[in-house]
Amino acid sequence: MNSNSILTILEFILALGFILLLHELGHFLVGRLFKVKIEEFGIGYPPRLLKLFTWKETLFSLNWIPFGGFCRFKGEGDPAVKGGLAAANKWVRLGTLSAGSITNLLLATLLFAVVIAQYGIPQTNTVQIREIAINSPAENAGLIPGDVIKQFNNDAINSVDELINLTQLSLGKEVTLLINRNGSDLIIKLTPRKDPPQGEGPIGVLLGNPMQNVSVFQAIPSGFQATIDMGKQLLTIPILLLRGEVDPSQMRLLSPKGIYDIYSQVRDAELQAENYTPQMGLINFISFFAVISAALGFSNLLPIPALDGGRLLFLMPEILFNRRVPAKYENMVHFIGFSVLILIMIYVFIQDFINPIVLP
Repeated sequence: MNSNSILTILEFILALGFILLLHELGHFLVGRLFKVKIEEFGIGYPPRLLKLFTWKETLFSLNWIPFGGFCRFKGEGDPAVKGGLAAANKWVRLGTLSAGSITNLLLATLLFAVVIAQYGIPQTNTVQIREIAINSPAENAGLIPGDVIKQFNNDAINSVDELINLTQLSLGKEVTLLINRNGSDLIIKLTPRKDPPQGEGPIGVLLGNPMQNVSVFQAIPSGFQATIDMGKQLLTIPILLLRGEVDPSQMRLLSPKGIYDIYSQVRDAELQAENYTPQMGLINFISFFAVISAALGFSNLLPIPALDGGRLLFLMPEILFNRRVPAKYENMVHFIGFSVLILIMIYVFIQDFINPIVLP
């Protein structure tokens, strides 16, 4: 094992461990805010390595398995335990149970914002030429990469689709383009081709949007939208599977081992790229774990027994109808759900070892 492999393993363990620990910290902070008693907050998973300290009746511990952590509330499944989680009112439980996922989604938003601030935000109402094909009408007319197309004949251009549609209506006819080049407006005349070469359009240009430089703070709305888009993709996967639009063989659950396999392959390809720079590596690292944080946040909200979403589901009758599901039934469902999840995770771990995921 070379030094790059060791570094990749350490990066992965620390980053994924931090994301998982932050999830538990979200539960801890909101629970403390609402004065719910917490027995132990552990860094890593048991078995316990050592007791660090005790603060306000909460034991802080360091554990052997270096992934994430846990927050053990007093009376999690017993409403009779005074000061415990199950004894708290429904709104306290709602806030405390959802806090972990919300923390992960906030982290994903921030990480996506950092990535977006690095590249900028596309100005979607401005159409810019990125590339020009050789011997194309665009090259022959004198267009160059970086030109901004403002008008097509007398029509203002506010999107790439507008320009494409107008071009298709003018095949074989001379058109007039108003462009902006380095702050100056120019008139360009050309004739879109009816039968362009394969891989080229009628004009022979690759279009895009110029990027606007923004700070991380300014990029937060776009980071939030990127996080929401991740959630939409997660929710649409079952629908696409049912419709047959996605091959089930291409979809599989991943254990931390499987996620590491993907990360290490992406990292190796990145290091071998000719244009690799440490800054590029850092941005790709942030982007990868932004996706992981968003996926963890949304997946934990799914209505699956033993997950936060499953516990939130049992809160709905109490919130909507002021009728609480008896604790013994809820605990039984979560126990069964947890047992099934453990079996599934064991199976997924085994699959990730005997049939490692390989990126195309």
